[in-house]
Amino acid sequence: MQNQYETVFILNPVLSEKEIADTVDFFKTFMAKEKVQILHEEKWGVKKLAYQIKKFKTGYYYYFEFKAASEFIKKLDVTYRQNDHILRFMTTTLDKHAMAYNEKIRQKKLQNDQ
Repeated sequence: MQNQYETVFILNPVLSEKEIADTVDFFKTFMAKEKVQILHEEKWGVKKLAYQIKKFKTGYYYYFEFKAASEFIKKLDVTYRQNDHILRFMTTTLDKHAMAYNEKIRQKKLQNDQ
């Protein structure tokens, strides 16, 4: 059975645009190989961190919402930990209320963009 999840990871802010794109593509490819369905993704860009991580005060944030089997989350965590470009990450399971809220926010963004 597949559950719906969201994950946010923070990349090293001194990476070039190409290195950031390559890292994001690496995770997209990894998810595709594991038969994960990516529902939504967003570049949040460089943001100030609440506290320093590895002497950095900012980080590049990226967000994925996806459907996957629960076993995949352990593999994703290991892959995040093995990647030197990742400063921090967090993956959460979405319940029906969170899924509805995320959809509502996306619809609102679409209406504002038009």
